[in-house]
Amino acid sequence: MITTPDRCDPATRRDANHIGDDIMARTIQFTEYGGPEVLRVVDASVPSAEAGQVRVAVRAAGVNPVDSKIMQGFMRAVMPLDLPAGLGSDVAGVVEQVGPGVTALHVGDEVMGSSLSPAMSEYALADPVNLIIKPAEISWEVAGSVAGAGGTAWSVLDRLQLRAGETLLVHAAAGGVGTFAVQLAVARGARVIGTASERNFEYLQSIGAEPVRYGDGLLERVRALAPLGVDAVLDASGRGEIPLSIELAGGPERVLTLVAFDAADKGIQVFAGGTGDERGPALREIVSLIQEGSLSVPIWRTFPLEETAAALQESSAGHLRGKIVVVP
Repeated sequence: MITTPDRCDPATRRDANHIGDDIMARTIQFTEYGGPEVLRVVDASVPSAEAGQVRVAVRAAGVNPVDSKIMQGFMRAVMPLDLPAGLGSDVAGVVEQVGPGVTALHVGDEVMGSSLSPAMSEYALADPVNLIIKPAEISWEVAGSVAGAGGTAWSVLDRLQLRAGETLLVHAAAGGVGTFAVQLAVARGARVIGTASERNFEYLQSIGAEPVRYGDGLLERVRALAPLGVDAVLDASGRGEIPLSIELAGGPERVLTLVAFDAADKGIQVFAGGTGDERGPALREIVSLIQEGSLSVPIWRTFPLEETAAALQESSAGHLRGKIVVVP
């Protein structure tokens, strides 16, 4: 259970913050690494937008598997933190303050994208290049769930240089990144074969993939669908499929993993980042496909800020068919 400080009514708090930055806001923090039990809701100073930044009143913050890894300290080598620290980077909300030099966004704009400061909070700072205007027809929950998994999938397909008419094999195709990768690849005219458990077959078919069961005999099952092999492979599962992926792709050059970092010596691509310095192009393509009805972002469940620990527990358990969202 997350402990919560005494606080005023959220609406009153938001109105007060328009006056100045001396008002406190609720945010998720942890002072030591560990499981969800280390999380606390605390009152923290509302961050002030500096030059080139905007402050966003958060309406939704998507939960990603990396959030649990950060909380548990598994990312310390590549992402050192000064504790106490917060969580979350997928964000959707309303621009509440504009820093010096920002002309692309204005106070009152509804936006979605990635934050610079922790998104699991009432307020977050962001770089305008990592935000786009949220279309009115896209819900806050969906808008707050796109940047991380969607941006990664978009960037991965670019690195794999996937082209129309090619065949892409996606391991863990029903997962967060896999779901976006399947739909983006199909939208680009590629054929997609996706590994998953049988309970996810119908879902994968509904978003355009040809499902195959992972586990023993996977190589033969994929070859039954693609006798000549595949053109590219995205590994989002880390269950040891790298050798068969290299065989199916005819070499390691167009095999990319998000999780099997220990396989880098096999010549495959290892992807550990997002979309670089600017997420705008990825967000715009994804939003366009959502508006066309060509891409769906299922929401599994939303949690209030006070129940962020439960949200992280559900995310860590895996096997979800949809995004988890924290709503301040």
